[in-house]
Amino acid sequence: MSQHYTPRVLDSLVIRLTDHDRQLLRLVWTHEVLTTHQLLQAAYDNDHTGRHRLVKLTRLGALDRFRPRPPLGSAPWHYVLGEAGAAVLARENGVTLPEFGYRRGQALAIAYSQRLAHTVGVNGVFAALTGHARHTEDCRLDTWWTEARCKAMWGKHVRPDAYARWTDNGITLDFFLEYDTGTESLDRVAAKLRGYASLATVSGIDTPVLFLTSTARREANLHERLRLRGALVPVPVATAAQGQEPHEAIWLPGNRTEGRLRLAELARHFGQERREGHP
Repeated sequence: MSQHYTPRVLDSLVIRLTDHDRQLLRLVWTHEVLTTHQLLQAAYDNDHTGRHRLVKLTRLGALDRFRPRPPLGSAPWHYVLGEAGAAVLARENGVTLPEFGYRRGQALAIAYSQRLAHTVGVNGVFAALTGHARHTEDCRLDTWWTEARCKAMWGKHVRPDAYARWTDNGITLDFFLEYDTGTESLDRVAAKLRGYASLATVSGIDTPVLFLTSTARREANLHERLRLRGALVPVPVATAAQGQEPHEAIWLPGNRTEGRLRLAELARHFGQERREGHP
């Protein structure tokens, strides 16, 4: 049941929240749902401290959480923004809770959505890159736009799962991410290149499209389709299979049959290398 957060109640809550807590709440709100592991990767230096704080934020109502029931084994806790956390963020934005756009039932609805696995998978890439950058000198995830923001920006042409800018040792790569869960036919996945080609024509910028597939076999089959389409749809592409660190040498450019590259190395391969301090 929705609560009425009076200024006094909100003041009592706010003094219990650190700046880091509020940043974490915005992170969860932006990404819709994040697992325990993803939050520990993206936001905490110490796992024990992080787990303890996530429990505390849940008890305060700043976060809500649920645990899906997979066919086999067990799932981690999945965190969404709680009503108290939404009230705090709304006040920081100078709007009411309804104006902020939060409804608890809607926030928790992702637990029963067919989009859950896909959303968590995409967010796993974000968390892995963020976590690596937090602990590695000269690495940064400069930009990460969610699917919703991408749709608002480029929905007429494409609806990528994310747009990102990754910097590694001074080399920067911009890319679109297509996260493949294996539910669509490979021909339909490959056909998405037409939209990216249209966007490249309109914008004059041929941003690489990275396809992250559910299995190595599916990647091999998709890569072959993309390679054959390359002459017809000249958009830079690369593929990789899930289950590995996204910044590592897992990416196979569409015009290659062997020789995988690190994420940042794709910039040089595609002739789009941009070093810091240079346009």
